[in-house]
Amino acid sequence: MRMSQAFMPTLRENPADAEIPSHQLMVRAGLIRKVAPGIYNLLPFGLRAVRKVEAIVREEMDRKGGQECLMPLLLPAEPWIQTGRWGDYGDEMFRLKDRHQRQFCLAPTHEEVITQIARDDVTSYRQLPQLLYHIGNKYRDEIRPRFGVMRGREFIMKDLYSFDVDPEGLAVSYDKMYDAYARIFTRCGLEFRVVEADPGAIGGSGTHEFTVLAEHGESEIVYCDACGFAANVEKAEAVAPEASKEQELPMGKVATPGVHTIQELVGCLGVPVEKTAKILFYWAVYHDGREEMVAAMVLGHRELNEIKMKNLTGAMHVTMAPAEDVTRVTGAPPGSAGPVGLQNARVMVDREIAVTRNMVTGANDDGYHLTGVNFSRDFSGEVSDLRYVREGDICPRCRQVLRGGRGIEVGQLFKLWTKYSESLGCLFTDESGQQHPMVMGCYGIGITRTVAAVIEQCHDENGIMWPVSVAPYHATVVCVNSADEVQASLASSVYEELGRLGVEAVLDDREERAGVKFKDADLLGFPFRINVGKKAPQGVVEVVERRSGQVWEHGATEAAQYVAQRVKEALSQG
Repeated sequence: MRMSQAFMPTLRENPADAEIPSHQLMVRAGLIRKVAPGIYNLLPFGLRAVRKVEAIVREEMDRKGGQECLMPLLLPAEPWIQTGRWGDYGDEMFRLKDRHQRQFCLAPTHEEVITQIARDDVTSYRQLPQLLYHIGNKYRDEIRPRFGVMRGREFIMKDLYSFDVDPEGLAVSYDKMYDAYARIFTRCGLEFRVVEADPGAIGGSGTHEFTVLAEHGESEIVYCDACGFAANVEKAEAVAPEASKEQELPMGKVATPGVHTIQELVGCLGVPVEKTAKILFYWAVYHDGREEMVAAMVLGHRELNEIKMKNLTGAMHVTMAPAEDVTRVTGAPPGSAGPVGLQNARVMVDREIAVTRNMVTGANDDGYHLTGVNFSRDFSGEVSDLRYVREGDICPRCRQVLRGGRGIEVGQLFKLWTKYSESLGCLFTDESGQQHPMVMGCYGIGITRTVAAVIEQCHDENGIMWPVSVAPYHATVVCVNSADEVQASLASSVYEELGRLGVEAVLDDREERAGVKFKDADLLGFPFRINVGKKAPQGVVEVVERRSGQVWEHGATEAAQYVAQRVKEALSQG
């Protein structure tokens, strides 16, 4: 590709709406252009990077016995209604009707479709296991699309689905995908951690996220350097503390006029924040349509994990109760509500609440709080792990101190068990003629998100620093002065030799200043740059490695061979 003919529209300044490096650089380097919030055109340079990631994914899926298919993006509502997800998915699902008023959606995922495929064409245990995968677009109406392709409303995903006869078979398929994912993200040049996670709307149980460590990642994770434990904070288990040996004091009521927050309470009474408790009220809506008020308690310095709370209730979804509903149930506004004497609500308490002595809580009387409050003696509730785990907490496996960080979720593995096969009648016949639901797994990778994650980890102040494996092009040949016939001839010769040696290269033959060409080369992130300049009459060129900045002088032929060898070595690591 000659740069003078290429469509690579670069920008010198960051776009105003781009908040993180990957978004800024994907726009500046001409990888993407915005169509609408969360929707982007992939321009030629960006599409090449996407195709490189897809190729790695395909190789590793095929290596494990996966077979690729292609499923539609426009899906009928009926299977989603059968599985219960037509309602569960909520506003994230794009819904539409055809001219006959039949309901459809734009695919946010493909569990229902793939289950129907297996149901209709797999009937015997002899046909199992099956590993079927698909690479295509997905659509989710994000409430706040942001960060470019990191959180978009249209994106490219790979999802593979496994079908097995029993849990043991599922474990084998799961381990295959776990190994394949580790290989994929290693080949993409990423530093990542595998973390325990919550399955969310996909359902099932037993799931791991592959999370790329990044300063601007949306996922919060905690991890242990001692034993290797890692988990998303939405999933991480809080270690149950030992019960306090402090003697229980009598409960008392104190005036706290104008106090409605934990900070105000600590300042008013001078008590440690660890001795305060807060109670939060939610409406839980269940699959049968029933609604229930839930009161969840954590210590004052902790943060309630709504996902843990929702999962423990078994509700379809939970929403914060309006202040007027809290007042109606407790007799006081939210800042003065408490658990003692509370009725008409399902009380759930964090493990720390159950073992802390002599807490301060709301009194269910505006302007008052209770002191000396103790679980079991003064109030009761369901005890469980309800709080977020944070850096500095104790590792649930080895009891060392956890570290915290941020990351980008690029892949996730799910054990679906029989959630979808039972709903959709996806059965197989065993050797004795008995029918059973197939045991399923689901394994997703965000292709476009992986490209963005690579850029988040691999960039500097000058631009992208692509790993060779996913670089749109391996090298650029820069003709320093395109008007110089000797330089132009030698640059073209080097470019042709790189192509002959299997190196994907771009020849920058533009009539631009050398500084502009060098800046664009750094911005676009070519792993290698060959500068053809003043020493061209002697047949000597410069080779610059983007990542290290090292510079070597070689004869033209030797330079092409050197770059080809380096590219071959990098690609052979896969």
